[in-house]
Amino acid sequence: MESHDATSAGSVAPPFIERRRIPRVDSLDRVTVGYICIATVVLIAHFMGWRGASPTAAETVWLLVAHLLVIALAILAPISRARARTHSFLAEWYPAIVMGGLYSTVGLLNSTSGSIVTFDGMVQNWELAVFGRMVAYDWIRAMPNPVLSAVLHLCYLSYYVLVLVAPLGFWFTRKRGEARQAIFAASFCFFVCYAVFLVFPVAGPFYFWPFPDNAATRIWPAELVHRVVFRGDAYGSAFPSSHVAVSVVATFYAFRGSKVLGWILLVPTIGIFFGVVYSQIHYGVDALAGLAVGLGVSLVVPHIRSGHDLKTGRRVDDVALPLASPAEIR
Repeated sequence: MESHDATSAGSVAPPFIERRRIPRVDSLDRVTVGYICIATVVLIAHFMGWRGASPTAAETVWLLVAHLLVIALAILAPISRARARTHSFLAEWYPAIVMGGLYSTVGLLNSTSGSIVTFDGMVQNWELAVFGRMVAYDWIRAMPNPVLSAVLHLCYLSYYVLVLVAPLGFWFTRKRGEARQAIFAASFCFFVCYAVFLVFPVAGPFYFWPFPDNAATRIWPAELVHRVVFRGDAYGSAFPSSHVAVSVVATFYAFRGSKVLGWILLVPTIGIFFGVVYSQIHYGVDALAGLAVGLGVSLVVPHIRSGHDLKTGRRVDDVALPLASPAEIR
């Protein structure tokens, strides 16, 4: 029986197929780089004297280096995702990891201004127009209730856990699509707030009015909140309230992944909305603006992200690459 050799007969052997993951820039990386570009423009404008600002050359260089490091993370993240067999923790969480540092740079930029330009006068006028009074000043003095104060100040403190509960919970229960969406939404919300802080700095009532000495402020939750704000606040970051905005986003996406978790987070989120005003950290309109930003981001984010299976977090950038056949190699 005659044997047929397809290769010797002149026909080309079918190529071998190899599937490789091609690095793809994610929406998370794009919004991160976008915010860094905005912050860099503001930094350069400050260095050139915008609003009478006077950062030193050394301060400017260090901040530029910090911005470049974040951009480097955004560049490396797609490579890490492409090489990871499952999901790369650092590639998805790097904005959350550096967010505290970015918040600090907001305060540094706003406090390097020689004349300390803020828009508190404008926001205080809005406060009077909306509420007919300075609610951030009057409320804690009119209702110095220790129980109310403890509840609202504890809700304020819960923010630092609340914003991480949903994404961490989803991540470690292997709901990676929900976790990635929650991380992106919170990061995007932070960046929106930070960008506003840079171009429209508002110090807030914390810097303008003395704290009252009454039953509402002599309890440990109130004292702890004041210490946290005094040591960790970024100057000019009052409007909109990022505490309110990001809490709303975190709760919204908690509901999308787990109704039970969403209802649990809703209670402290409501407390944060009122607590930031009662504690005299934000104006009432700061809280309202934070609520508007949080709801807006929550509704817009699903339309921003594309190319992902949100239920599984599956990447869609796998491609089939034809390789040379053994005959072609020979």
